[in-house]
Amino acid sequence: MLSIDIKNSKSSPVKFLKNIEKRHQDFYKVIDDKKAFEKIEKLAKKLKNNFKYFVVLGIGGSALGTICLKNALKPIDHEKLFVIDNIDPDFIKEVENKIDLKKTLFIVVSKSGDTLETLSQFFYFHKKIKDKKLDVKKHFIFITDPKKGLLRELSKKEKYETLDVPKNVGGRFSVLTAVSLFPAMLIGIDIKKIITGAQKMRNKFLSKDAKKNLPFLLAKTQYDFYKKGFKTNVLFPYSNSLSDFSNWTVQLICESTGKKSKGITIIKALGATDQHAQSQLFHEGPNDKLIIFFEIENFKNTLKIPNEIAKSLTFAKLLNIEKSSTEKSLQKENRPTLTIKLDKISEENLGELFMLFEGSTAFLGEFFEINAFNQPGVEHSKKLTKQAIINL
Repeated sequence: MLSIDIKNSKSSPVKFLKNIEKRHQDFYKVIDDKKAFEKIEKLAKKLKNNFKYFVVLGIGGSALGTICLKNALKPIDHEKLFVIDNIDPDFIKEVENKIDLKKTLFIVVSKSGDTLETLSQFFYFHKKIKDKKLDVKKHFIFITDPKKGLLRELSKKEKYETLDVPKNVGGRFSVLTAVSLFPAMLIGIDIKKIITGAQKMRNKFLSKDAKKNLPFLLAKTQYDFYKKGFKTNVLFPYSNSLSDFSNWTVQLICESTGKKSKGITIIKALGATDQHAQSQLFHEGPNDKLIIFFEIENFKNTLKIPNEIAKSLTFAKLLNIEKSSTEKSLQKENRPTLTIKLDKISEENLGELFMLFEGSTAFLGEFFEINAFNQPGVEHSKKLTKQAIINL
């Protein structure tokens, strides 16, 4: 269960929903594709017991959702699934040293099928597997565009197992597709519950009633404060489990709204840790930030603190007391805040959260009068990188 402490809007989401539909975006439709989920489940069940390690090769939207799901729903020391989301050679080697290539399935994720960083990772480990005299087709699976790109071409030519990234779903909106759901299922995460939560929020996203449309209300609040000069949002979860949700949201909002000299800047914080780090800036620095708290009402573990501190106090209660106190302190300094509450960390609630922010980001694009689903600045950087490599 998810709730937000924001007021109802007098605006209507109807016009915005029509504009989003015209952009031919399927991020809120893919969660009804039963055939796609059946294929994910069938393949995951087939492969999950054949390997000891699973390694995702991807970057940006091809990796951030998976990292979020893994770290939110599985123990932090869960060393069965690794995500190599960069081309840092030391990082790549560290992961390589922790796995046994003979017992590893590599999941190569690229929406375009041509992502330079991902292809570099793939060909590196492809050679390693080949040098071990292993069957490369058994150790790699591709998740990519249904029709185009180098990964799709290789899958057809070499007969690699492949799952699709839906045509009209960009990388940063792909968490509720095979991109993150397949690796999540490999480590025992219940993807059906994720989809159930996403469907609940999708129904709210499509509601023409602004009082019920939480993604619209969130976007309207963010945009209204933006117009008043609050151009930065601080994501402040009081839960280590949601720390990587903030990372996922950073890409989603910044890459979607940062166009035509507009856009919301995201700062990631963690409660209670950043009460002793960034909080001074939030309290008495530039008053240009909307603080978005995430509060967990019921933790899996409460852990009683000895009576030397206070009677009947648990770590869970202390954390939420500190969140409430920080919020009141910020409000005293006239710093705008809002709180997103989750009754607990669960698959269903994460599904709701993903769709809440995907939907609100789509609405933000319409408020800003930009296309929230492209990334022209990023594409230009990619072209320059490829040209530099050609010129070597």
